[in-house]
Amino acid sequence: MTSGTGTKPILVGAVVGAHGVRGEVKIKSFTALAKDVGAYGPVSDESGKRRFAVRVRGEARGLVVARLEGIEDRNAAEALKGMRLYVERAALGARPKRAPKGAEIWYHADLVGLAVEDTQGRRIGTVKALANYGAGDIVEVAGEGGQNLLLPFTKRVVPVVDVDGGRIVVDPPVEVEAKEGGPDE
Repeated sequence: MTSGTGTKPILVGAVVGAHGVRGEVKIKSFTALAKDVGAYGPVSDESGKRRFAVRVRGEARGLVVARLEGIEDRNAAEALKGMRLYVERAALGARPKRAPKGAEIWYHADLVGLAVEDTQGRRIGTVKALANYGAGDIVEVAGEGGQNLLLPFTKRVVPVVDVDGGRIVVDPPVEVEAKEGGPDE
């Protein structure tokens, strides 16, 4: 999706299928609260050519059930399966300045593209993505040598997040490799 503001659009969800026969869709939400997928205004497809107002109707089995403006029947809803839904970064607003004691708050989108340094200040790469596969957040780093690193996004491994300074500092854990033949050799 191209942005008229020069900022990268933010992925907030993806259509995973139709719900019922009246054009409602099931959306996998990528927002902190699933129902907020419709809270930031109209969403666009990846190209930015199709825009939809989202009216959240409810939640079912971890998915959001919603009506997308202009989608009136099951066939039209099914045709959207797999479509990613984006909003402009400006729709998210400023990062909250206040957080619970000891907590820090960022939008994942604001971390993507930041420089990644080790604790000695050596550049390791760039934040490529953040993901959560169920066991906690993972930061994916596009390394300087072309390799990708996957690191737990914990205070121990990522002790410094400096969005305003354009960097994060990482202290990667020591990797342990299994030896051929098992522990007895």
